[in-house]
Amino acid sequence: MNLSLRGVFTALITPFRNSSGDLAVDLETFRALCKRQLDAGVAGLVPCGTTGETPTLTSDEWEQLITVAVQEAKGTVPVIAGCGTNNTQTTVQNVQRAQSLGADAALVVFPYYNKPNPAGHLAHVKAVCDVDLPIVLYHVPGRTGQRLSADLLEQLCRIEGVVGLKEATGDVTLGLELCNRLSDTQVSLLSGDDFTFATLVTHGFHGVISVISNPAPADTVSWYNDACTNATTNLQQHRQRLLPVVDFLFTHSNPLPCKALMAEMALVENHARLPLVALNTDEYSLPMHWEHLS
Repeated sequence: MNLSLRGVFTALITPFRNSSGDLAVDLETFRALCKRQLDAGVAGLVPCGTTGETPTLTSDEWEQLITVAVQEAKGTVPVIAGCGTNNTQTTVQNVQRAQSLGADAALVVFPYYNKPNPAGHLAHVKAVCDVDLPIVLYHVPGRTGQRLSADLLEQLCRIEGVVGLKEATGDVTLGLELCNRLSDTQVSLLSGDDFTFATLVTHGFHGVISVISNPAPADTVSWYNDACTNATTNLQQHRQRLLPVVDFLFTHSNPLPCKALMAEMALVENHARLPLVALNTDEYSLPMHWEHLS
């Protein structure tokens, strides 16, 4: 595949079913969700990221989810498999496994909890890139506890093998600086923040790895396309209709509101694995016009 990271990439939820009191991964529903995304015109699938509750998956489940995404994509769009951990050796092994399963790229979060020094970050990314699978780096200080400087992010993105950066601070100023710093590279800048992605796309970002595209893939693709052409009137309409949904999706820990909404849409059962607990209906109020999401 000629890897082109442009457009809407969905950070897929992992559906569970209640089987004899145990929450099993619902691969049949996951396959249906992948098909729905592809039918809506998304540019790629991202299984086993934060939104997919990856820390609670077994190794077999992780492999099964990536395999299903690859099968459904059929080589028509990239599958970017979540592979990052806070252990370099484990991350390298995950990238190797993802490559063997047919993934087109690996999403690698910067190590959480350890808080590496800059030399550690550089060595970590270089080790991961040695696998020779395209790497999308993931900067999400809210999950890692460490915000990296624009200078260090630029250095990391210039390592051979890095093809993209998921930038999830929501800081438009940082995004614009990265646009300037990396304008001479082929690195795809992908927003990881649904609140600000359209603004960043109008200024040069290449796409988004999105949560809202789980319940609303077609709407999110339309929002992205209008950002690419700076269609002001359409962008205002998207903002007015979809930002309340984005607000709802982050009222509790992701992906709990997303799963609650998708359960209301009859797309999944509303289950999450511990240490997350699915929301009860009295814990949330659905956003306006949610019935019209597509």
